[in-house]
Amino acid sequence: MMDWTDRHDRYFLRLISQHARLYTEMVTANAVIHGDRDHLLGFDPQESPLAVQLGGSDPQALARAAKVGADYGYDEINLNVGCPSDRVQNGRFGACLMKEPETVAACVSAMQDAVDLPVTVKIRLGVDELDSEEYLHEFVEKVAATGCETFLVHARKAWLKGLSPKQTREVPPLQYERVYGLKTKFPALNIIVNGGIETLEQAQVHLARVDGVMLGRAAYKNPYLLAAVDSQLFADPRTPPSRESIVQALLPYIAREEARGTPVFRISRHILGLFNGQPGARGWRQRLSAVSTTDGVNLVRAALAAVLPQQELKNVA
Repeated sequence: MMDWTDRHDRYFLRLISQHARLYTEMVTANAVIHGDRDHLLGFDPQESPLAVQLGGSDPQALARAAKVGADYGYDEINLNVGCPSDRVQNGRFGACLMKEPETVAACVSAMQDAVDLPVTVKIRLGVDELDSEEYLHEFVEKVAATGCETFLVHARKAWLKGLSPKQTREVPPLQYERVYGLKTKFPALNIIVNGGIETLEQAQVHLARVDGVMLGRAAYKNPYLLAAVDSQLFADPRTPPSRESIVQALLPYIAREEARGTPVFRISRHILGLFNGQPGARGWRQRLSAVSTTDGVNLVRAALAAVLPQQELKNVA
């Protein structure tokens, strides 16, 4: 979810669900060590529970980056060895590390020594020709031997050559049964399934077989599906927030960010899908996309005012 789940998006999503764990974009260990840490890792406390996702292959660099993440107040350190993009391969991290279980184990071990937080790993079912059940189980077993207890599993293999990043999210077939098999093989581990999950109904089916479900693009494109997460999956008795109340709660944040010099489009781009499937959704998107003002609060208010009459007509009908 690089370039998607930045701090503005996460603040917005937290207004929808109080309990879902949010993850940052993947940040490389070297960027954390040498870059602008506040820009890369800064977040609003309201975003918690929050995990920082790191990329890298050098154990000591990842240990240093994990320590920085812990000092910033994150709740979890996640190592991504599932991203198949060319950019990550060229830096020798992401899915290419599925070919190097010993390296991943060394990285996880160093990170665990550096922090007191849970260190988790996001993986694929396999990579290129290394796609057997035996290889997957051996990979997880080697990494779990470090004490790692949680694996987030994208239920596809990764092809490192011949497919675009978009194709590698769609072309390799989803194989949920293999993720279930991983849980059966390692019942003491926390196995979280990811990939192709579009609804909470689908999530609940998976939760009968594994310990958790990770939503990615579905939650970004249709963020309001998270509104029922707290009540359906966390037994929270509170009434889910309405779309209007979410927007109203976001306005003070927009005002604060604009006062700091944040262009409104950096926030408004994340809320385009809030009314997906609802009357007036197209007008909502159009108004937010036609950013010709520096007054983000009034821009979002105008978009909301345009969509609300459509909602009222639906309720009357």
